Amino acid sequence: MLLEILIFLLPSLVAYYLYVYKKIHYKFQEHGVKFLPGLPLFGNTIKSTFLKNHIIQDLDIVYKAFPEERYVGYIELTTPIIVIRDPELIKQITVKDFDHFVNHREFFTEDLEPLFGASLLMMKGDRWRDMRTTLSPAFTGSKMRLMMPFMTEISKNIVEDLRDRVNKDLDLEDVMRRYTNDVIASAAFGLQVNSLKDRDNQFFLKGTEFVQLSQDYKDVFSLVAAMFPNFLKMLNVQLFPKATMNFFRDIVSNTMEQREKHNIVRPDMIQLLMEAVKGTLNANSATEKEKDVGFATVHEEMKHNAVTREWTQNELAGQVFIFFAAGFDTSSSTMTFLLHELTINPDIQEKLYQEIKEFEETRKSLTYDNIGQLKYLDCVLNELLRKWSAAIVMDREVTKSYELPPPHEGGKPYKLNPGDIIYNVVNSIHMDPKYYPEPDVFNPERFSEENKHNIKPFTFMPFGIGPRACIGTRFALLEMKVLVYYIILNYKLLKSAKTQDPVKLKPMDFNLRVYDGSWVKLEARN
Repeated sequence: MLLEILIFLLPSLVAYYLYVYKKIHYKFQEHGVKFLPGLPLFGNTIKSTFLKNHIIQDLDIVYKAFPEERYVGYIELTTPIIVIRDPELIKQITVKDFDHFVNHREFFTEDLEPLFGASLLMMKGDRWRDMRTTLSPAFTGSKMRLMMPFMTEISKNIVEDLRDRVNKDLDLEDVMRRYTNDVIASAAFGLQVNSLKDRDNQFFLKGTEFVQLSQDYKDVFSLVAAMFPNFLKMLNVQLFPKATMNFFRDIVSNTMEQREKHNIVRPDMIQLLMEAVKGTLNANSATEKEKDVGFATVHEEMKHNAVTREWTQNELAGQVFIFFAAGFDTSSSTMTFLLHELTINPDIQEKLYQEIKEFEETRKSLTYDNIGQLKYLDCVLNELLRKWSAAIVMDREVTKSYELPPPHEGGKPYKLNPGDIIYNVVNSIHMDPKYYPEPDVFNPERFSEENKHNIKPFTFMPFGIGPRACIGTRFALLEMKVLVYYIILNYKLLKSAKTQDPVKLKPMDFNLRVYDGSWVKLEARN
């Protein structure tokens, strides 16, 4: 049997080997694009595919191999990708010449994953532009002001529930996921849950199921999809069970139906989406638009014209779903790293505590209008987003032919054709000593009022850049700042025997996790 399998596979491997070296390698070599050859079938991702490296580390190896190049070649399984290293070229691609790079790379089609495929993240062309225009007023400062009380209430629930865990090993990842679960349940779906008390509530279990399935099967699913793009479609294979996806779809449709029927109004994402579709959702005034949640806030780049497109129920559910997916998993992971860094950097934690304590004594309450006054908190969060950015890359699919300038002085231009993929790297630039001296050191002072002018444009991109940047940056920053404020005000974070220092990444796909988990101890403050 084994011999038969080898006889079947050998010709395919040989054919692929020739394909790589005659097609991918030849094209890179012909245009003077430097690259690391990699291995047949796996390219430069052999280590991350077999969970020896995180994908960030595979990318960083290629990024660091050619420090003088504006861009380099990267082979992801069987796909050739141009990795952009130069901040000026990133600016050109993501902003000035955006019309050539409108779309994200398609990982899952709408046929395979209806909610994921119908989300703003995966939409393409004019359909994406119209949905972005429809949704943008829902993420302005005035709308975030209405959502902040949900975050404050849930943060205080977390603080209260943690009192029983003082001086015990605390799993930060679990607590952060329960916090983001409750915030998303309230701010997006209009549900009231307390996941620390009701640990097995249905919303949390479904969210955990979604994340766990993603972790367990996404590598294999992505490998098969990349090598045999029509195979999964032919078999009608889905990454996530229909029951899980139907759960979220039903919440959205049932909630909308009930609110229409009984004229219920609640300042959450479903309500804002209902108003946006009707054209009754107004953006901020010019004054309100100027109020940021922090230095990392991304400003809306697009000019918005009236949208007349009618959205299907599945498309509407897809927007709430992707909001959940990003908020539940990505935000919780980022906050885990934030509190972990404060634990292993006690001097920074103490300085932050002194700022929060003084703020609490003088202003008495935290609001959307005064949260920006916590300057050191903003520095801490920016440094966290630099060192542990969830973005990794800003992927783009070429939509119109484009000629890149030569990769180095005296080189040849490189022509990109529709369908080609480029990666504008984020983490590798964030960790490049050329832009951030001693990048492994957690140093919030990089973002102080005295120093942040030294940050080179397009070298700090935690939420992306340009029209395709993350639409929910204000929500994400607010969600993180509110919880950190109340936790540091009430507890001191201490190392336990299980606390990693320095942090080691768990080798996964695109999510960031601390290897063997993030564990700390709490000490109640007076």
